[in-house]
Parts: sequence; C-alpha cells; structure tokens
Amino acid sequence: MTHSKTNSNPIQSIRSFCTPRSTLNRRTVLRGSGVAMALPWLTAMQRVGASENQPAPRRFVSISIGLGLLGENLVPAQAGDGYKPSRYLKQLGEIRDRLTVVSGSSHPGVSNGHRAEASILTATPIGNSGGAKNTISVDQMLAKHLGDATRFPSLVLSTSGSQSPSYTDTGAMISAESSPADLFAKLFVNDSPKESMRQAQRIRKGRSIMDIVGEDARRLERELGAADRARLDNFFTSVRELEQRMAANERWAKLPKPSVDAKPPVRPDRNDLVGCQAMMLSVMKLALETDSTRFITLNLPGGNSRLPIEGVEEGYHTLSHHGRDTDKLSQLALIEEEIIGAYGDFLTAMGQVAEADGTLLDHTSVLMTSNLGNASNHDNRNLPVLLGGGGFRHGQHLAFDRDNNYPLANLFVSVLQQTGLPIGEFSSGKSTMNGLEPTA
Repeated sequence: MTHSKTNSNPIQSIRSFCTPRSTLNRRTVLRGSGVAMALPWLTAMQRVGASENQPAPRRFVSISIGLGLLGENLVPAQAGDGYKPSRYLKQLGEIRDRLTVVSGSSHPGVSNGHRAEASILTATPIGNSGGAKNTISVDQMLAKHLGDATRFPSLVLSTSGSQSPSYTDTGAMISAESSPADLFAKLFVNDSPKESMRQAQRIRKGRSIMDIVGEDARRLERELGAADRARLDNFFTSVRELEQRMAANERWAKLPKPSVDAKPPVRPDRNDLVGCQAMMLSVMKLALETDSTRFITLNLPGGNSRLPIEGVEEGYHTLSHHGRDTDKLSQLALIEEEIIGAYGDFLTAMGQVAEADGTLLDHTSVLMTSNLGNASNHDNRNLPVLLGGGGFRHGQHLAFDRDNNYPLANLFVSVLQQTGLPIGEFSSGKSTMNGLEPTA
C-alpha cells in the first residue's frame, strides 16, 4: 500500500466544523483516542469551497484476477446493447446497465502466461525472462498527477501476498497490503504505528472504532439535517458490519477443527479467496466514500487452495488447468461465479452511496480484468474485461476481433481522460476505446 503524505495533515476535528452557515469542511473527521475517522460526503459539505456546484471527484478501481475467467461463461453471444446475458452476467441483474463487457481485446506483444500479470495495468511487454523494464501502471499514472488531493495517493491491495499489478514510473512493483484489518487501521487511525497496531487489535477483539469516536459522532448528528443523519447512520452501520466480519474471520482462523467423524465446517480464512475479496471490497468502498484515496488496485492471485464453495473439491489453480475436463470446468465456474458476484455487489453498494451530483459509482470507473484469456493454456489474448460506473454509457457488449485483438490500453486512455487526466496515449493505447463513450 502506498504511504500517506507526511508533509501535511489536511484533516481536522469535528470540533471545529461549526460555522454560521452550519457547513462542514470536506476534510472533517471524528476523533477519539488515537483515532481520526474520515466521513463520507454529506449535504452539509456541499457549500464549502469555490462553488455549490463543484463536481464530485473522479476515481479509478482495478480488480485483477490471476487465473482469468472462462470466456464461454462470461462473454455474451451478441454484441451491442441488446445482448442476452451470459451465465456469469445473469446474476448482475439491475446493474447490467451500469457496466460494459469488452471482448476481443488484449495487450499487443504481451505474452508468457502468468508473467504477463506484471503487464496487465502497464501494457508493457517485459519478456520471458522479465529482463525488460516495466513502465508505470495506469493507477499510478493517475496517482502521480492527481493523487495529492487525498491523504493516500493510491491504495495497492491483494487478497493474499504482496504481489501487485501496480508499478512506478521507474518500473518498480509496489508491494500490496493484504490484511483488511491492517488496511482499516491505516485508513482510520493516526499515523503512529503504535496506534495503528492498537486499533487493528481492537478490531480483532471485536471492538468498533465507533466506540472510540462515539462522543464526536453524537455531537455531529445533533448538528445535521435528517437526510445527512440517515446517510451518516448508513455509513456507521457499514463500518460496524465490516469490523464484525473482520473480527469473526480472525476468531475462526484461530479455532482448531473439531475432532468428529464428519467433515468440519470450513473456516473463512485466507483460503477463502472470495470471502477475502468481498471483505477487501468493503474496506475499499469506505476508503472511496471518505475520499481517503481515489485510486485503488486489488489483486486476486491464483493460488491453489480449495475454496470453501459447495461443489468445489479441488484447488483453484488446478481447476484453472482444466484441459476441457467437464468436471473441472463445472467446479471452476462455481468459483468464477462467486468472484463476479462479489464484483457486482461492490458496484451495487457503490451505486447506493449518494454524492453531490450522482452516486459514488457514477464517479468511479471500476475495472475487472486479468492477464490471462485462457488460464488452461496460458493464453494472454482475448482477456476478460468488465468496466462499471465512471460516467460512461454502459449496458453494452463491445465485441472486437478475437483473432486480431483490439488494444486494451485504449480503454486505459478512456479512463485516464474520464478521470481528469487529458492524456491522448498510454503505452500501446493510442486513442480512446471505440464505443466507450462518456454519458456527458
């Protein structure tokens, strides 16, 4: 995870928010012992600054899957707006109109199977030996030019391990944060390592940050209108529920399996890729909602643990090398449905967060993709691509040539421009993506 800036502290206590117009500074926080908890956007904040009509910030999230997705279950048979949902897309229901499916795209010149994971957000071929120098990833390009507006220029995350698709402009990989509890503490606790560790321990023991900042929270609620109180209550509820899930996960991970003749219940530990994904996405939503950062990457590496999903009997990586075996394909589809479902839940939750001129999802481009189009034979063509939100016209399947792939980096150019960085090229992307148009 990238570090917070140390040369300034833009946040301020709730104790100084009151003005004759009852407005809040956008950087207002709740404070407790060693804790500084950021707030979501509230109506009382909209009059602060140069203009009442100041637009909400633009953001970018990337979710990369180390073992790809089965194309036959993801990609619709029809192109355009009126496509029939595929197996994976059926579960997305109402948010179908808030995302675009892209097929027939990849990074020109990028190959070498799993090694291409380093290129998924840079679009730079690095060779079989890895000797070629990588370049800056799209998330870090945004963070470099626009990241100074938030406490954390970017967040680089993973469900397991430190590998990430995020690279600096010198081609150095940025190590990922993989602990939701530690990430939560870094987001909402003062910079002291001691305090961060202490809050992580509080979470693991089931104590909420709301217990610490409760006095400030009650003071704030007395000063707000009904709509803002409801919005704040929803935010506090989300925080508590997330902390409860993290605490439960920690308790289960420490419990031994019972000695019985039946199979013990599978605990939600680090083997639960989808559970870890959902938990990280919940923390990411809070980070975006509080404007702690605007640029996030989440990597879902392709380990070989057996996921606790009914009907899945083999390791995830083993199943990805299915060789068209019917049983393996069936098990793999169960895993991938869950991964897509968690992505859909994330989009839905973001779409329910109101902002000044729309929703959090309207202002956040959320990409899901992989470096593998076919994990079974390590093919880096025809990559799975879903793009939600961000103020684009969605509800469509952009079908490019599966034999002569379209440059995926053109999508990066579209996202860069939509997020506020007027760049005409990015690596192999020499223009915006055909058919991916802003709504306004």
